Amino acid sequence: MAPGHEASLGLPRISPFSYAIESLLLPGKIAKTFPRSALFSLRLFNSDRLQERRRRSFYLELRMSYWLMKSEPAEVNIDDLAAAPKKTVAWFGVRNYQARNFMRDQMKLGDKVFFYHSSCEEPGIAGLASVSKLAYPDATQFDPNSKYFDAKASKTNPRWFNVEVKFVKKTRLLGIQELRGYPELAQMRILQKGNRLSITPIEPREWDFIISKL
Repeated sequence: MAPGHEASLGLPRISPFSYAIESLLLPGKIAKTFPRSALFSLRLFNSDRLQERRRRSFYLELRMSYWLMKSEPAEVNIDDLAAAPKKTVAWFGVRNYQARNFMRDQMKLGDKVFFYHSSCEEPGIAGLASVSKLAYPDATQFDPNSKYFDAKASKTNPRWFNVEVKFVKKTRLLGIQELRGYPELAQMRILQKGNRLSITPIEPREWDFIISKL
């Protein structure tokens, strides 16, 4: 069907330019014989798929959680994460039940993470990561040669779990003292007196504010 005849079929008018582009996208004889109404339906189908992807992205953003995860740089630092196979590491060695429960019960694929250097000369946020694999038993609990060995754990009844995180970006070091200096972060869990958790949730507004400072 030639362009300009859509009105007789009750279809919206499509420009000759659009028709030419579609003809180029369809190879050889297919472009010459493909029904014009089918081309229009194809375009509607692709448009629906794009809208569906946008809806899914929107809902995933609503469901997404944000975390701060501490790691001692001498063991695993942001550069180690960037250099790891597939830029991914297991977050092993957590031996606090609340931090374990965050990983096991609450973390979701795609959750965003502040990678925090702790127990070092300059503690602070050193980069960004994301949760790339859901929680599974931490292998170090079964290894007698590991400092994280737990004699009470068994493979049939594991006590400790870890997620995997993937490198996203190395940032400037945003130190703990700078974090304390922002009134906007006064309620941030890591800054509360007595907090020693290695994994803490981050409020979306806190995440956005810190991102604006990195």
